[in-house]
Amino acid sequence: MKKFTVLDGLVMPLDRPNVDTDAIIPKQYLKSVQRSGFGPNLFDDWRYLDPGEPGQDHSQRRLNPDFILNQPRYQGAQILLGRENFGCGSSREHAVWALEDAGFRVVMATSFADIFFNNCFKNGVLPIVLPAAVMDRLFADSEATEGYRLVVDLEAQTITTPDGTTIAFEVDPFRKYCLLNGLDDIGLTLQHADDIRAYETRRRQEAPWLFGAG
Repeated sequence: MKKFTVLDGLVMPLDRPNVDTDAIIPKQYLKSVQRSGFGPNLFDDWRYLDPGEPGQDHSQRRLNPDFILNQPRYQGAQILLGRENFGCGSSREHAVWALEDAGFRVVMATSFADIFFNNCFKNGVLPIVLPAAVMDRLFADSEATEGYRLVVDLEAQTITTPDGTTIAFEVDPFRKYCLLNGLDDIGLTLQHADDIRAYETRRRQEAPWLFGAG
């Protein structure tokens, strides 16, 4: 998992409440369990004018010019602004994979669905909960200013706007530690690799029949 420390990123405002995981990555793409390659299908039904299927050349599909992700000013955005209940719906981890593969490292919203919120931390994406008034200002400023960027500092737990205003945010200390160090569940387990190997060696000696010996 990629470490997250400080991000100076272009902002894309998606001004829709209750964005569910089927909108983020439609069900037909869930057949793959690879964590990469989902970026072209992020917001698939909104992004394209024709239906998509796994394995096709998505670069040949017709883009919806009215959808914000297709607008030139937001190309390369790494920070996504959302409204309340972002990531609701089914618990598919593919939704976060699609966001990360498309380049988004931060999602800010007034609230998140619990499972989506947890999946973000496990896949290197930082979800930030902010008050509605703060989100309203960020939406207004990002829509009014082309090239609007924010600096997100996870260690300091701050967001800095172009005019120098600093916005504080909360994050669970353990989840913060994992993101700062790029540790997903597997990475956390491998921190104890020496202890695991020692246990396996001891068990082979104590109960060799479990390992097909003796």
